[in-house]
Amino acid sequence: MVYLDNAATTKMFEECADVLKKYACMDFYNPSAEYGQAVNISRELDNARKSLLNKLGASKGDVVFTGGATESNNLAVMGSVRNGSWEYVFSAGEHPSVFNVAHHLKELGHIVHFVPLQRNGQVDYDALKTMLNKNTRLISIMHVSNETGVINDLAKISQIRDEYASKALFHADGVQAFCKMPFRLDELGVDLYSISAHKFHGPKGVGALYVKNKSSLKNIVYGGGQEGGFRSGTENVAGIKAMQCAFEQIDVAENFEKVQDLKRQFLSIVAGCNGAMYVDSESPYIVSLSFEGVNGETLMRAVEDQMIVGMGSACSAKHAGNRILKEMKFSPDKIKSSIRVSFNAYLSLEDVKNAGNYLVETYEKLLEKVK
Repeated sequence: MVYLDNAATTKMFEECADVLKKYACMDFYNPSAEYGQAVNISRELDNARKSLLNKLGASKGDVVFTGGATESNNLAVMGSVRNGSWEYVFSAGEHPSVFNVAHHLKELGHIVHFVPLQRNGQVDYDALKTMLNKNTRLISIMHVSNETGVINDLAKISQIRDEYASKALFHADGVQAFCKMPFRLDELGVDLYSISAHKFHGPKGVGALYVKNKSSLKNIVYGGGQEGGFRSGTENVAGIKAMQCAFEQIDVAENFEKVQDLKRQFLSIVAGCNGAMYVDSESPYIVSLSFEGVNGETLMRAVEDQMIVGMGSACSAKHAGNRILKEMKFSPDKIKSSIRVSFNAYLSLEDVKNAGNYLVETYEKLLEKVK
């Protein structure tokens, strides 16, 4: 079985499972307690915080540990909201954990703008300029699309922000970028950045929000004041340390090159199939494919005895259609026939080639049946 739905989740490193057990069963103390063992655990969290800032390439700022990217995104957006005539700008290509919060803001009576996508899947930078002004409070645009692997130019967006809405905060959902592509936050100009551990071989249920300036954010959960008051509740120490175990052992640049080759080899097989097309994207980890004449879900089910592929965001997989591909002006037929293939750096080239050949063979057999 070849697992090719890594944008949905990844297999946790076995070493991280050992770390998870260590901090759940042995060093299990509450970091907010005052005795020595607990103080040591608090120091362990500080160590994880510093290590994550270093991995993010952030020379200043803070890390708030959360229950995952959905919470991080909600904290970034709702924690930025202020009373008054402020305006909020989102891309139309956001993950549901941002997109649905944006619609919630609109329902509450806030002024919300959605920046359309270009045909290539990137945010429309020119349209973004027209939506920014002195009243813009927050811009939220994801780093890498979870549906297509298309990369938005965050440094360019930051420059646009500086020119047209210098007081606005800039948040990016970095779930499909962190530990998958080389970057430094210091060079991107973001104020808030969300990550999720289970997307890079860590455990589920833990993530983080990078916060450049704590005074720009307010808490949305009330309680004991943990995580600098931004995320009350006893910290998930075992999950945080297992997340640290994952990101510290990943060589991002080396993995990026390897996955580029895996994707290139896979697409060389798919490209030779009449009726197949794919979204050209810079991230090697994700590719959106469509196979003319065959329902994407039908194809996904037909190959699952030998390979697992996805239908797009697992958080919205039960909803009909694909909002992102629709924004990119894909026809209804192409949307209906689309699947998502996503890689990891620990797949073998042989497995990926075999999966590509099996996918094409299965598609051609299904196509014969529907003719």
